[in-house]
Amino acid sequence: MKQSFDSIDVLLKTTLLACLGLAFIACTSSENSVSNKSDAKPAEWTEFTNPEANEFSLFCKANYEQVKTLFAESEQGLYADYELLVKLNEMDRLINASLGRASLFSNVHPNAEHRESAKHCDQRFTSLISQLGLSQDLYRHVKNIDLGSLSGVDKRYAEDTLQAFKRSGVNLDAEKRAKVKVLNEEINDLGNLFYKNSREDVRQVAVPASDLAGLPEDFISERLDADTQLVTITTNYPDYLPVMQYAENDSLRFELYKLFRSRGNPSNKDVLNNLLAKRYELAQLLGYKSHAAYASEVQMIGTETAAQAFIDSIKKIATPLAQSEYNELLTELKTIDPSATAVGDWQKTFLQERIKKAKYSVDSQAVRQYFPYNHVKSGIFSLVNQLFGVEIRPWDTQVWSDDVEAFELVENGQVLGQFYLDMHPRENKYKHAAAFTLQDGLKNSQLPIKALVCNFPSGNELMEHKQVETFLHEFGHLLHGILGGHPKWISHAGTSTERDFVEAPSQMLEEWVWDSSTLALLSRNSDGETVPEPLIDKMNASRNFGKGIFTTQQMFYAAVSLNYYDRDPSTFDDTELLIQLQEKHGNFAYVDDTAFQYAFGHLVGYSSVYYGYMWSLVISDDMFSEFQKHGLMNKDVAARYRKHILEPGGSMDAATMVENFLGRPYTFDAFSEKFK
Repeated sequence: MKQSFDSIDVLLKTTLLACLGLAFIACTSSENSVSNKSDAKPAEWTEFTNPEANEFSLFCKANYEQVKTLFAESEQGLYADYELLVKLNEMDRLINASLGRASLFSNVHPNAEHRESAKHCDQRFTSLISQLGLSQDLYRHVKNIDLGSLSGVDKRYAEDTLQAFKRSGVNLDAEKRAKVKVLNEEINDLGNLFYKNSREDVRQVAVPASDLAGLPEDFISERLDADTQLVTITTNYPDYLPVMQYAENDSLRFELYKLFRSRGNPSNKDVLNNLLAKRYELAQLLGYKSHAAYASEVQMIGTETAAQAFIDSIKKIATPLAQSEYNELLTELKTIDPSATAVGDWQKTFLQERIKKAKYSVDSQAVRQYFPYNHVKSGIFSLVNQLFGVEIRPWDTQVWSDDVEAFELVENGQVLGQFYLDMHPRENKYKHAAAFTLQDGLKNSQLPIKALVCNFPSGNELMEHKQVETFLHEFGHLLHGILGGHPKWISHAGTSTERDFVEAPSQMLEEWVWDSSTLALLSRNSDGETVPEPLIDKMNASRNFGKGIFTTQQMFYAAVSLNYYDRDPSTFDDTELLIQLQEKHGNFAYVDDTAFQYAFGHLVGYSSVYYGYMWSLVISDDMFSEFQKHGLMNKDVAARYRKHILEPGGSMDAATMVENFLGRPYTFDAFSEKFK
């Protein structure tokens, strides 16, 4: 997990199998047709004046027609048993490649027509997916497959496909199946609109440089307008995070905090409430008590009641430490304002920085001098090479923006996968940090292709240590997708694990940015020096300060995610419930006239399963204990980790993978130890 709820990992399972059980991840569209017949005619494909947009549209159209043909043939019973599974897998492959690219381009492409082309592709494919999932003819043929003749991953694929059909509503009557299709399409449209509104709502303040005391000089000079002598600060992360961490001006921090926490308001208020209502209606139609019950069924945790129990148990573990940390923050605030009686949410990061500097002699501005972006990137490449024995080399291919780079992951001369780095802010680009899948891989057939989308400084501009951690976290998703990207069945590829496990491999990699040998690879200041050992020791000594507050705050976000989806949304007001949950789980009071839920993208992608970040962290800590025992650069442990955790992808249950790696079932012990 990264530092806050605002860092999002987009790991969409863009396959037929994933989207059959829809309502969890938005894989739907806005087309109005409710027919579930494979010969239903879609709207005409749009032609675009932009050549790249039109080329992508033609790519999607060709894949769409192939899926339709395979679908019609499969419905007619032209394929049986194992051959039918092969044809389903081919449909998976075509859907995955189309929706994967559509998801990426709609979020990052600088050309508006290309973003629109991606949206159209998404709409047509997800409408077709609804037809697939509700086809009783296709379901009957799949159900007739002799499971006794299958074993291993073949049997798992067939069983998962049958479960996905049932979760899609295939057993409902015709009228209800038509309603399911409409709801799925509406849910997808609402999710896309929510992301669009959030992405485009960038707010700003312009202040004189004199109001920015405490901020790094390079930060100020890069944003200073020579004519007006004003510095423009936006709600984008490269602006927002340094201000919240360093700015001595409390009024400025408060003003920017309110702007940041108001993104998407009011544009997403009705969007969110409609999304909650549609997902609840769909869950009820499918026979579930709530959307949370529907989503939890296929997670490691099993049920929404178990998810709530997990949230409560983690809060109980973390609360004593969180309260102690809060008291330290308040004591520090009183040195600035003796009349202070409470710490505000906009003050916590600034006060934590002051305490770390005073108590542990850690000055984050002194630390950041060692992390120019270009060197961090090359250092991460070197780390991956040393840990897993793979090489990263440039990939000569077309990119969607001049600041995007492309690479290949190679082992013993064999290309394992390809990836893009889209790492710097750009207008109309996704504002957070994410790993996107352009296409999953297939054994002996096609390579996995991933993309990291972040908003970091560029070139030799300096990164915060926390941003370095986020970079490695996201790169962990990329490695998972590529090293696990060579399965027999595409729905088992890479990050296609249970959603509440998928963060664990990346969370574990975050530990390496606190290790001196790793930091020797990642760091280099203008004098060519790496982070000195005494400073690393201080960084580690200060590392756990704020862990209690961070954990309880995460449980607040998890509670919002779960409680918005575990009941009838007509029974609560979204802001009133948020305030209640903040009072119960959070450390800081709600700030009037804010509404972070309207830009909380996890409510779309993760829906009720945000608790999964912390669930994954529990498992991550347990897995990391193996490296702690044997050494962070131990290649034998890394090879075992790759074999048992990364390479299987979704071909087996996550709990089994972890037990295979650890030699025992996972426990809470390593996680709980941090709070003692």
